[in-house]
Amino acid sequence: MLKEKKEKQAAGKETKGHGRNGKDSYTCADKIEVSHSSLKEKDRCPACGKGKLYALEPAAIIRITGNAPLAAKVYELERLRCNLCGQVFTATAPEGIGEQKYDSASGAIIALLKYGAGLPFYRLDSLQQSLGIPLPASTQWEIVEQVGQKIDSVYRQLVRQAAQGEIIYNDDTIAKILDRINVDDDKKGRRKGIFTSGILSVSGSIKIALFVTGHNHAGENLADILEKRNAVLGPPIQMCDALSRNIPKEFETILANCIVHARRKFVDINESFPKECKLVLKTLEKVYANDAYTKDKNMSPQERLKYHQDNSSTLMEDLKTWLAAQLDEKNIEPNSSLGGAISYMLKHYKAMTLFLRVAKAPLDNNLCEQILKKAILHRKNSLFYKTEYGAYVGDLFMSLIFTCNLCKVNPFEYLKALQENSSLLADNPQKWMPWNYKDMINTAEE
Repeated sequence: MLKEKKEKQAAGKETKGHGRNGKDSYTCADKIEVSHSSLKEKDRCPACGKGKLYALEPAAIIRITGNAPLAAKVYELERLRCNLCGQVFTATAPEGIGEQKYDSASGAIIALLKYGAGLPFYRLDSLQQSLGIPLPASTQWEIVEQVGQKIDSVYRQLVRQAAQGEIIYNDDTIAKILDRINVDDDKKGRRKGIFTSGILSVSGSIKIALFVTGHNHAGENLADILEKRNAVLGPPIQMCDALSRNIPKEFETILANCIVHARRKFVDINESFPKECKLVLKTLEKVYANDAYTKDKNMSPQERLKYHQDNSSTLMEDLKTWLAAQLDEKNIEPNSSLGGAISYMLKHYKAMTLFLRVAKAPLDNNLCEQILKKAILHRKNSLFYKTEYGAYVGDLFMSLIFTCNLCKVNPFEYLKALQENSSLLADNPQKWMPWNYKDMINTAEE
């Protein structure tokens, strides 16, 4: 192994890194500056006695300590009592410890563990108990509920911002809300299913993730959001799979369907029809290679559109012609799995090729699928929400947390900042979005 590694280095081939995180990765670590014990900048060099010393990038030593997710401090205030009159004198509490038992960091970390990492309340309860700092599940819920009430105005503004997106992705997955499952059939209404819809809105460089849990499908939830859209913007590009329930009935969108959903049907039957599937998969591979090239070259939307029209249009048209010929010439059985995959692609071909006609149109719904995995992670660990209100609180935190992730913002620091400035949120919630909240904090500090 060592010999091979040396040979690669000698040949000038790039080798993999050691896999460790550098000091710059620890953005929230405490930074402790350690000065040299006997030397400082511009001193004479003790080695040669002639040169002067100048500053370099500091060397770094990283030490990581373990502690409970929620730590605690117990302040024992000395008390003295007069043996004659019985008066009790208690020491004054230190300054800066706050009046609340649970600080803003407590609410932020509980919400992040529960709704960001999928750690159920009862599991954190057990962990904290093992570490000698009890935190009952019921107390955790009370904390996140109070935090949710404080920052609700920011969440509602986030929904309004999402409604203004240029491209909106949507899809849904199943969910459970106990008090809706146990309701008598005559009180449920016609639909019994419960879903979590994932909605991803993109406007320029800003991406917003929204989660909505309830009886409505993704298209109905998208319609509720589009009610808040500024009419002068016109219809957005909507990316989803071909299910009719993903399309809002009351609002017009420029519909794009996911190529990956069509491709997956051919992947599933590749062993049974290797020759036919290979042609389809190779064609789509070339189209995706073209799209990757536009990203590598950082093309503008119009340049990307032109490139696809020049390089992907013929590929897709030839594929369409071949697919139609298989059915028209009766080369395959229409009711077979291959016939079904071909029929699906032909039926939705126009929406799948929107990227050949409209700038910025995506090829697939992968971004939405990725955020929905967060809801699925929560469902696998916590299994269900107890009430509709609990589902709303979960949607609120998941939307804020994963929007932070998309915007490369620290969600822990963001949730802390919202709590610490909760009195200012209602007046200007649009200034407290994940991508601009630091400007408000900097202004307040000045």
